[in-house]
Amino acid sequence: MLRENPMPRVKRGTIHSKKRKAILKQVKGYRHGRKKLIKLAKVAILKAGQYAYRDRRNKKREIRRLWQIKLNAAVRVFEMSYSKFIHALKVNKIELDRKVLADIAENNTEVFAKIVEKVKPVK
Repeated sequence: MLRENPMPRVKRGTIHSKKRKAILKQVKGYRHGRKKLIKLAKVAILKAGQYAYRDRRNKKREIRRLWQIKLNAAVRVFEMSYSKFIHALKVNKIELDRKVLADIAENNTEVFAKIVEKVKPVK
């Protein structure tokens, strides 16, 4: 008794369990069912990837905001606002970015004082 299309039987148990094991390895440390139920784990991995992608971009914004806050605090000591300081830097053609300025303001206050005195308008 021959079948029309005799094909060998394929057992996929090993690959299936490897996939499941890989998924569960990725969600290790998650809470509740998301760490042990495959359906919930798959969704958790997708969401985690979306959050990671989004927050890699947001991180840049947050760090720039931190530099601005540091500069504002440092410049207020010299009775100047952040926006006026940045404008004065552009007028005087001093091309230091906020990252470098924030680092100087935090670590080398004497150098930062000289920069502020150079750009400060004389009254």
